[in-house]
Amino acid sequence: MNFDRAKIDDIAALHALVESAYRGESAKRGWTHEADLLSGQRTDAKALREIIEADRQVILLAKNGDAIAGCVQLSHVGESLAYLGLLTVDPDLQAAGLGKELLTRSEQFVRNNWQAKAIEMTVIRQRSDLIAYYERRGYVRTGELRPFPHGDPRFGRPKSSELEFAVLRKPI
Repeated sequence: MNFDRAKIDDIAALHALVESAYRGESAKRGWTHEADLLSGQRTDAKALREIIEADRQVILLAKNGDAIAGCVQLSHVGESLAYLGLLTVDPDLQAAGLGKELLTRSEQFVRNNWQAKAIEMTVIRQRSDLIAYYERRGYVRTGELRPFPHGDPRFGRPKSSELEFAVLRKPI
């Protein structure tokens, strides 16, 4: 597996990977999907382009040859804080350790490039299995909850009005 920053030329394959892992029937092949909680898109090509072109953001890719097997979005949000999002692993490759490797490389990247002392993420509160996965890797619930962007189809169509994000943080 090779790890590198996403480039504009990666957007089409990156978008296909994210959608296949988070939404629809293909996502249900893996254990980390949101298909039971949301329908519609997870992201779009425009949003991915904006992340790739931003000064304080990066998408790290895990590639098996030319195929994108996983990705993670990192944002430099404060003096010593980074945000991790969009952690994605091909549904057919989940449970093989790639997610854990992407987390490790993310933590190294933000520490080495942005001198971050902590990394934060938000996870839909109702996804208890996924929150437990992150807790096993040292992330701790802060007790803070943030609203889900209900009514904004760019983030999908919630199947429940009760969706909200739990904030998790890890010192690195």
